[in-house]
Amino acid sequence: MGVLVPLLGEMIPIVSIVVVFTFITFAVWSKNRSKEREAFYKTETLRRITEASGEGAKAALDLMREDDRLKRVKAREGMKIGGLVNIGVGLALIIFLRALVTNEPVYLCGLIPGFVGIALLVYSLFMAPPLE
Repeated sequence: MGVLVPLLGEMIPIVSIVVVFTFITFAVWSKNRSKEREAFYKTETLRRITEASGEGAKAALDLMREDDRLKRVKAREGMKIGGLVNIGVGLALIIFLRALVTNEPVYLCGLIPGFVGIALLVYSLFMAPPLE
């Protein structure tokens, strides 16, 4: 019994590490499989639309254009949200570091994520290519 307790104490971290990495591997595999299945169904749908009628090719192209436009809109909205989050983190970091260290200008480190957020917002609002 005396030898079993230290052995269990050493096995718990090892087993937990193996479980975590196994879960991560399964999650990544599952997500990739889902994307692959989605792409397959999308191409099958487009193929069937193009084979169905003379208007099928035009409908398939319109569907692809709309899908591309939605991806660009989603990316642009993600950049806007990312910019706002970075600005918020920068301001919070400035406030936190100013309260924590009062005799040194360490709080200026909060400007780094703030400026990254401003750059993301400026690009997404003014410099990104138009959606249409």
